[in-house]
Amino acid sequence: MTPEPTRAGGAAVDALLDRGFLEAAVQRPMADVRRLRRQAEQEEVNLSYTRRLLQGRLDIVRRELQRRAEHDGRSLVDLLPEILAEKGRGPAHGLGRHQTVQPAAPEEYESWVNSLTPGVDLSAVPELSDAELERAARALARAEGSLSERRRGVQQVMDGLAAELGRRYRNGEADVAALLADEGR
Repeated sequence: MTPEPTRAGGAAVDALLDRGFLEAAVQRPMADVRRLRRQAEQEEVNLSYTRRLLQGRLDIVRRELQRRAEHDGRSLVDLLPEILAEKGRGPAHGLGRHQTVQPAAPEEYESWVNSLTPGVDLSAVPELSDAELERAARALARAEGSLSERRRGVQQVMDGLAAELGRRYRNGEADVAALLADEGR
């Protein structure tokens, strides 16, 4: 059996999802809460990007299995526009967040996704056996479920930190002028 790859987002996401993280974070000074909110946002963007990479591969593998089962005469290359089209997917389950940052290290996330299917080269899907494709589909689907759960957890942390920031401004514990001065530096 192949060892399980590290969990999506690794130690940085583990820290955000730690039970006591949010409770401890809201006790910190304002600048720290804002910094932690930005950190959580970065990790959410990283997880979102990784999920898109993973989902694209999963869609291709599943469609190849379907093509074979239906004895569809078209090649996988011919089917790519259909596979990658948004209409081919179900409704979006994201929270529609506006992302203000880019993924921090795209090559790391691609490497992580590739590690999910050891011994199965997804750049050569048509040459893979049905068993290899099914094994890859199961591994990718399992990882996608775990990644999505972790992403939702990070989003909850972001929301908790944003709520704390809002509470401080509403209660007069924070000053908008100070925020603007900090942002201008």
